[in-house]
Amino acid sequence: MNRRTIIFTGVMIAMPLWLYGSLRLSRSVHPQSATAVRADSPRTPAPDFELMSLEGRRVKLSDFRGKVVALNFWATYCAPCRVEMPWLIDFYRKYKEQGLEVIGVSLDDGGMQPVADFAKEIKVNYTILMGNHSVSDAYGGMRFLPQTVFIGCDGKIINRTVGIKTKSDFEDAIKQSLSTQTP
Repeated sequence: MNRRTIIFTGVMIAMPLWLYGSLRLSRSVHPQSATAVRADSPRTPAPDFELMSLEGRRVKLSDFRGKVVALNFWATYCAPCRVEMPWLIDFYRKYKEQGLEVIGVSLDDGGMQPVADFAKEIKVNYTILMGNHSVSDAYGGMRFLPQTVFIGCDGKIINRTVGIKTKSDFEDAIKQSLSTQTP
């Protein structure tokens, strides 16, 4: 094989790989818009949204104003998310009387049924909504899952976690969120 053929073959292989990688990266890394929430910007208003619940009703984040919200972005394919979900079930049971609401926003692409089946299997006791790119973009993009945004009674962001933490760290964040708010 001559040198030109080798270079041409290399370029023909590299170009589709580069294009594929660029497209994947553009879907997972979203530029910060003027309304996007930065991970380091607590006490900014949480962007409101309206999404469909697994029960088929439209739910707005603003419906939960007056409560502390743990807004958990997750997906069924995410192993750390599957570890966290039983914790969220326990935390919701333990702290809902103190004003905690847990909202899970599924970022699965496979439709509602697999998410509903999974939620039923592990007996989720909190609201699960079907997310979309505009909601994840509004919260700064979801390059890594799980992500939890803690929102105060006033609708402002208190804290944010990216990736899985220990169960006690997660509970401490909930306790801190509940203690800093006045209903």
